[in-house]
Amino acid sequence: MRLVQRGQQMAGAGVAFASRRRRRQMQDDVGQAAQAIEAVACVEIAEHRHRAGTAPLGGASGIAHQGENPVLRGELGKDAAGDVPAADDQDFLHAGIVADDQGEPMRYQVTVQPSGRQFEAEADESLLDAALRQGLTMPYGCKDGACGACKGQVIEGSVDHGKSQLSDDDKAAGQALYCCTRATSDLVIECKQLRTAHDIPVKTLPARIEKMNKLAPDVIEMFLRLPANENLQFLAGQYIDILLKDGRKRSFSLANAPGDGKLLELHIRHVPGGFFTEQVFTTMKERDILRFSGPHGGFYLHNEAAKPVILLAGGTGFAPIKAIVEQAIADGYPHPLYIYWGAKARVDLYQEALPATWTNAHANIHYVPVLSEPAAGDDWQGRTGFVHRAVVADFPDLSGFQVYACGSPVMIDVARKDFVGECGLPEEEFFSDAFTFSAS
Repeated sequence: MRLVQRGQQMAGAGVAFASRRRRRQMQDDVGQAAQAIEAVACVEIAEHRHRAGTAPLGGASGIAHQGENPVLRGELGKDAAGDVPAADDQDFLHAGIVADDQGEPMRYQVTVQPSGRQFEAEADESLLDAALRQGLTMPYGCKDGACGACKGQVIEGSVDHGKSQLSDDDKAAGQALYCCTRATSDLVIECKQLRTAHDIPVKTLPARIEKMNKLAPDVIEMFLRLPANENLQFLAGQYIDILLKDGRKRSFSLANAPGDGKLLELHIRHVPGGFFTEQVFTTMKERDILRFSGPHGGFYLHNEAAKPVILLAGGTGFAPIKAIVEQAIADGYPHPLYIYWGAKARVDLYQEALPATWTNAHANIHYVPVLSEPAAGDDWQGRTGFVHRAVVADFPDLSGFQVYACGSPVMIDVARKDFVGECGLPEEEFFSDAFTFSAS
């Protein structure tokens, strides 16, 4: 499912971390950036570095949306479809570049275990960017150090952790966030899900808005139709970047399972003052043309061990969870799926009837909605509070589970800490897709 990444915890070499924050601005950034979305009809097959894969569920949808996290209101900084400047991918072009005596940036050889594949990393780029640049895909989500999807183990060598938020204990144990970490020597690292870019190519394509439905006062469901001679391969849980005129991007999770790859579903939350979402809710209309690149992200079902799965969503974080469940149903997935969807009020559970149809038709699917602040007229008889605490109450022992969580960084961080610390969830079984709203 759309998440992700397992943070491996092997004890090992000390590592220094470099963090580079590329916020996955999902649905829109709050008010900064005034770029117009360009209706363009040109098709470019971009070589992006992405995704491959094989997941037990053949679908993929992607994540980047803004689920307003009812689970924790402090989470609002989500960048959901937010503004992800093209320059974000080059955040690491800052001080500290190591050069050889010809003035060329130093390059280091990185060996990935257990596959044995190798790639070169320059001193000024993250390990993730280096791998993607050379056609290798690691699990990742936000590319900003927020979701933990790219967390892995440095077995040999030294690294610069940069701005990483990993604890000193994690760093001392050899753990690193590959989206933030830069090599300072030749390395041996662990990444069990390394794939080549040929598995699922990243494309840049035009798409026509086929339909727009208002699911809630601040949520629009948008369907994009690809050209007749194109389709998009993706895994349920992945996301796409909507490309704006000046090169900035808005990231949105794909809310549908792949199917024939010609119709893409997005859930877009209105961010007051957000340049892109203001257009979506005011001037954008059916038959308009958008450009996008994708698929992106490593948030999708990784369940080779056939464990029961918790699917945790905050606000429009429901989009990739929906895609994962739809793909699981299409694949006849037999293992238990427990869906927890958190929102502020009942109106924010904008497709409330859909999970009920899943649970009625499939005995292995279970659904628990949770409201943090039910409105006076909601007549709410269900669970209240933070959505991740409902999981803790229902499953005090998560040692035999996998968790896939999509929402704000605050929700993701608190859920990870509580599930691992209180409920015994193995850290490598926590997959997440975090997004934030940006003011730029």
